[in-house]
Amino acid sequence: MTRPLVVLDVVGLTPRLLAHMPRLRAVARAGFTAELGTVLPAATCSAQATFLTGELPSGHGIVGNGWYFRDLGEVLLWRQHHALMGGEKVWQAVRRVRPDYTVANVCWWYAMGADVNWTVTPRPIYYADGRKEPDCYTDPPELHDQLTDRLGGFPLFTYWGPGAGLPSSAWIARAAEQIMADHDPDLTLVYLPHLDYDLQRYGPADPRTAAAARALDDVLGPLLDAARARDAAIVALSEYGITGVSRPVDVNRLLRAEGLLRVHTQDGMEYLDPWTSRAFAVADHQVAHVYVRDPADVPVVAKLCAGLPGVAEVLDEAGKAAHGLDHSRSGELVLVAEPDAWFTYYYWLDDARAPDFARLVEIHRKPGYDPAELFFDPAAPGAAKRRAAVALARKKLGMRYLMSVVGLDAGAAAVRGSHGRLPADPADGPVLLCSEPATGLVDTAGPVDTAGPVDTAGPVDTAGPVDAAGPGTGSGHRIAATGVKSLLLALAGVRP
Repeated sequence: MTRPLVVLDVVGLTPRLLAHMPRLRAVARAGFTAELGTVLPAATCSAQATFLTGELPSGHGIVGNGWYFRDLGEVLLWRQHHALMGGEKVWQAVRRVRPDYTVANVCWWYAMGADVNWTVTPRPIYYADGRKEPDCYTDPPELHDQLTDRLGGFPLFTYWGPGAGLPSSAWIARAAEQIMADHDPDLTLVYLPHLDYDLQRYGPADPRTAAAARALDDVLGPLLDAARARDAAIVALSEYGITGVSRPVDVNRLLRAEGLLRVHTQDGMEYLDPWTSRAFAVADHQVAHVYVRDPADVPVVAKLCAGLPGVAEVLDEAGKAAHGLDHSRSGELVLVAEPDAWFTYYYWLDDARAPDFARLVEIHRKPGYDPAELFFDPAAPGAAKRRAAVALARKKLGMRYLMSVVGLDAGAAAVRGSHGRLPADPADGPVLLCSEPATGLVDTAGPVDTAGPVDTAGPVDTAGPVDAAGPGTGSGHRIAATGVKSLLLALAGVRP
């Protein structure tokens, strides 16, 4: 009988941060660590889809955390339907050999509607009166009350927003422990986002980031113990590393000023008009898809974007193909930011005309990613917190309210960490740890990437127990993101 397999997606984990996480490092005591290649964009949804399918975005279609849905005429981020992800998933490949192979997905993306046995994913309750309350979606439905009766409700407001922090990752870890204890899945996927928050708020060099790594390591301890108690093989990996930034780049404001992006106005507020715009960008951290309606405009837009300070690359059709981003969902152009820069979604030229949702934590209405949601408005944080308290009181009284706490340009200026471009230094890139010896596994995980071996002088290989952990540890392994599926298949006892 093949041993169970537990895969932990520890968001933002890098060799530098691993040095602060002794419990997680111990995963590789008898196994190995490896530098992990990523994909462009180095973002959650794209990376997870590549890990599970072994394909690049050109194959699985997840070209970012969101994109412009041309058939709907809408920019949509953070969708949850599994059917959006193409390609054969790792469990589907295993089931061709073992039809009874069971899977639990605890908060990996595109979970809803997936052909797995147990699903947990964040899902607020949207009441008809406009209230939003924290909750989660589960399948089977009875799993919801089994989890919340023991763990309490899912702490959504610590999963994202100014209050994002450790409780959400702790809840997810405890939910995974409970599912493993109650149902004994063959494969358990667990998503742990905690490092994402302070790394973006404060940057990787801030002491608060190291403290966040230590706190998450404490949360991981019981989950790792539970996996070992089942004699499970463990893989811990990350989608990307977060590096220091200081420059927000307003690509949509450039396109607006040049008459290419258009807005429509309601009640004095401006909304992006993708239907009539000649060009607009969907910003996603350090990558932006630029959608250009008329092919004749592409050279003009490319030249404009190339001249915008903070833009490192403008990928045309050939550039997208070289990075595996040549998919119909991609923009006609894809921008990659300079190492210290990232892209805002902002398109208004006057803050008084910004839509009301710009000042809210509103991940589904904004036509791009907004890390300013991690802060109470830095221009006046005390006032923002007072507004939040008043809004919460109105909510409890059953009155209409707006949780208007997010800064605009001041919020963007406060961001100190981002990701999306390919890492320049392996110490700042993603990493993979495996509890099993590398022999017979690493060579199944696809070709070694061309970026060179792990810097054996770096934190992974000087981290104490891992250094003397046994075969394969500190040996300079590098696994491509597209090779993770093959590694997981080998651990499941199935040769790719």
